[in-house]
Amino acid sequence: MTVMDLANRTQEIQASRTLAMDAKAKALKAAGEDIISFSAGEPDFDTPEHIKMAAMGALEAGMTKYTASSGILELRQAICEKLATDNGITYTPEQITVSCGAKHACLNAILATINPGDEVIIPGPYWTSYPEMVRIAGGEPYIVPTTASTGYKLTPEQLSESVSPASKMLILNTPGNPTGAVYTEAELVQLVEVAIEEELYILSDEIYEKLIYGDAKHVSVAAFSPGVYERTITINGFSKPYAMTGWRLGYSAAPKHVANAIDRIQSHSTSNVTSFAQRGALAALKGPQNCIDEMRREYDKRRLRTLEIIRTIPKLSCVEPLGAFYLLVDISKTGLGSEDFAEQLLTKEKVAVVPGSAFGDDSLIRISYATSMENIERGLGRLANFCAALV
Repeated sequence: MTVMDLANRTQEIQASRTLAMDAKAKALKAAGEDIISFSAGEPDFDTPEHIKMAAMGALEAGMTKYTASSGILELRQAICEKLATDNGITYTPEQITVSCGAKHACLNAILATINPGDEVIIPGPYWTSYPEMVRIAGGEPYIVPTTASTGYKLTPEQLSESVSPASKMLILNTPGNPTGAVYTEAELVQLVEVAIEEELYILSDEIYEKLIYGDAKHVSVAAFSPGVYERTITINGFSKPYAMTGWRLGYSAAPKHVANAIDRIQSHSTSNVTSFAQRGALAALKGPQNCIDEMRREYDKRRLRTLEIIRTIPKLSCVEPLGAFYLLVDISKTGLGSEDFAEQLLTKEKVAVVPGSAFGDDSLIRISYATSMENIERGLGRLANFCAALV
């Protein structure tokens, strides 16, 4: 039998290295190894009970049929209310598309706006899926490296210098994965001024907006002005704030013509998100929000302890993250590239981290502190032992 050629796009994209590392760690643990994993971008808390009960109730009530491809009206209305109250942005339900996670919402938005040959400006280190999504759409990711000196934030000067006639979109992720960076309002205003002057779409990925620490504050760029609103697609979801990663529930909020295009795309791919899961999402938005505060307080304790320990380990350095649940660690003084570092750490000390090559910077590793304090103490102790043994 002749093996048929695959589509070119499958050769141009890479598998998710964050998921690959997490899968490898889980496989070793299942085989009996004493693995401590800092690789997963996933809350270690269970979904709050009232959210689970709402979904189970919907299932028992027979909510097992198709819904509108963009989601049930009650959920889209609740998302509009949330965006108005929390973010100062006014949308109608027709501008909301409920998707299979924020990742799906990002892909939908890129497919709806990017043509073959269009460039998408992505600050690096970047979430590993952004460039691959752009390639799936036939676009060209244009990576703009940032450094610890700017807190891993894109500057307006960098953005201005990166724009070309082919530029179509800027991706902003604040709070950021993998950086933990949170842009200030002043910083965002300057970036947005350049983006609007250059007539760029802005994909604003705000999935970590509820996980912010210290004096940092979240700002949604679509709230800046009507002109910015008309060029911004806001992405958010339920996975991170409500510990609902496996539920696959996210959403986009966009200008009406973009929202219509997103809905058309989704109607021919996944159709609607699981019907009874949407009731869980509705309960998440309408129910008590203290669950978010409880998780955030615990993450903050872990963040500070992780930062404290890392700063005592010779050859390692890091910038304090103000959002999400990640820490980027500079390993350049160890003399190892990130993939060698991660592989040896897993083999010798049974500790899983994600190599920075997955995010476009081979001098870094990403540590997720979405794990117990006990694991943080034990795992970082092993990391210290590993670094001490390096010649």
